[in-house]
Amino acid sequence: MPLKLEDKQAIVAEVGEVASKAQSAVLADYRGMSVAQMTDLRAKAREAGVYLKVVRNTLVRRAVDGTDFECVKPILVGPTLLAFAREEPGDAARLIKDYASHNDALEVKGVAISGRLLPADQIDRVVNLPTKEEAIAQLMGAMQAPVAKFAQTLNEIPSKFVRILNEIPGKFVRTLMAVRQQKEE
Repeated sequence: MPLKLEDKQAIVAEVGEVASKAQSAVLADYRGMSVAQMTDLRAKAREAGVYLKVVRNTLVRRAVDGTDFECVKPILVGPTLLAFAREEPGDAARLIKDYASHNDALEVKGVAISGRLLPADQIDRVVNLPTKEEAIAQLMGAMQAPVAKFAQTLNEIPSKFVRILNEIPGKFVRTLMAVRQQKEE
């Protein structure tokens, strides 16, 4: 069914708005997927906060103009499924990779992040990106390590001092015993 001009403009505006705010995008070929599989994928995308849409390539080209995702234009050939990660850069890549591992009909075409287009075989680079919480935890761990080491070092000074103090009476007593034994001989 042909789309009217107003419908096309609405789709371009919607996809363009999502693309302007998205963290990353994954493009995939969905040929061979059943309606039930597409419905399942859409439900999983909603749960993951991923914008998932099947749009004509000509409309996608217009929608991504002026965004970081202009780099996807060369791979807009054939049926294309768009997955935009809204919150975390790796969300769309994780969703599509996970679904493609269980469904051979879904084939990744490429991944776009920060204005760069990565080939399909490099989707793992985006999948393995830490989430915001994980990145903050890693940063805090890196920042905390020197302070923890410094506190540990400071704590070792009194414990060594206490150990030395505990050894002094024993050494003193042994020395007195040795002097006494010497005098008795």
